[in-house]
Amino acid sequence: MSPFEKLISFASAYRITAHVIFWTAIFIMFFTTNTSSDPHELRVDVLYTLYYEVFSITAAYFLSYRILPRLMTPQNHSWVWAELIIGSYLISVIARIVMIYYLETFVRKGDFNQEPISEILTDIPTLIGAYLLHIFSLSLFFVFIKLIKDQYIIQKRSLLLEKQKAETELKILKAQLNPHFLFNTLNNIYSLSIINSPITSQSIAVLSEILDCILYRCSSTYVPISQEITLIDNYISLEKLRYDERLSVTFNHHTDQNRSIAPLILLSLVENAFKHGAGEDVGSSPRIEIDLKLLNNNFEFTIRNSINNIESEVESGKIGLNNITQQLDKIYPGNYTFNVTKTDADFTAQLKINLTANNLAS
Repeated sequence: MSPFEKLISFASAYRITAHVIFWTAIFIMFFTTNTSSDPHELRVDVLYTLYYEVFSITAAYFLSYRILPRLMTPQNHSWVWAELIIGSYLISVIARIVMIYYLETFVRKGDFNQEPISEILTDIPTLIGAYLLHIFSLSLFFVFIKLIKDQYIIQKRSLLLEKQKAETELKILKAQLNPHFLFNTLNNIYSLSIINSPITSQSIAVLSEILDCILYRCSSTYVPISQEITLIDNYISLEKLRYDERLSVTFNHHTDQNRSIAPLILLSLVENAFKHGAGEDVGSSPRIEIDLKLLNNNFEFTIRNSINNIESEVESGKIGLNNITQQLDKIYPGNYTFNVTKTDADFTAQLKINLTANNLAS
């Protein structure tokens, strides 16, 4: 946290203390620039400094907490401007009355003429030039500081709300992915159970391990890449139980370090390839090729599956690909490329992520 942020945090947590410190500092600053060695002059300096600070505080709080909040609302401001003019006039009048009838009686020696109240009330040029401008100049300094503080708090709150919104949307996107994956996997196990396949129990065990990862170890924004590799291996093992030797699956992976990555995105691509590659391929040799690399913080994931019906692949896989793109936009904005290419024979998805620009824990 920067010194400015610490100061804002302190002022928000201890408002009265912060205000007392501020006005005390203002008093010391003005008093020390006008002090004299003469006791009488010192007494005069103290009285005048207190006098102007009291009325400056009154004007500052009048502007900050009465006028400005109402000027920032989308209502009719005519009465607000009228109140500003009347309030400023009254503050100046009271300040001049206090000066003439009280303060000057302490600091001036001998008899002197005092303006009557009627003259004080009607002498607008003196009220503006000698009192209003002097008093409100210091109060505007306070108002300026308060506006900076309030704007910073509003901006910080707005960023926090945007972050919370992004996290909520990301959770929704993950919730859309998990049921889709579970639905397909349970259908696979159901098919095995119908024929009393001996590999049904093995399928359930692998699914249990996958669910443990999804439900308990993929709740954070980032997970180790090694965990995603294990998850993909388990998923491939689960899917291989459905097919005979006609399905060819290769998974090559090489990483020079165990960085962190957004969870389930890679699994979604793998699940999509199995669904549209092996699930829809009725040919003699469906194939899925997966290649994962992490070198010098540059992550690359390429997956290719054979297809027989391109239109079916594109239409039915559109929701899953859109889901992946939305997650990438939220987690790696401007730091990734995601491309899909299709031919008459296969469908390829390639994801590249620059992990250097992201503050990820290894």
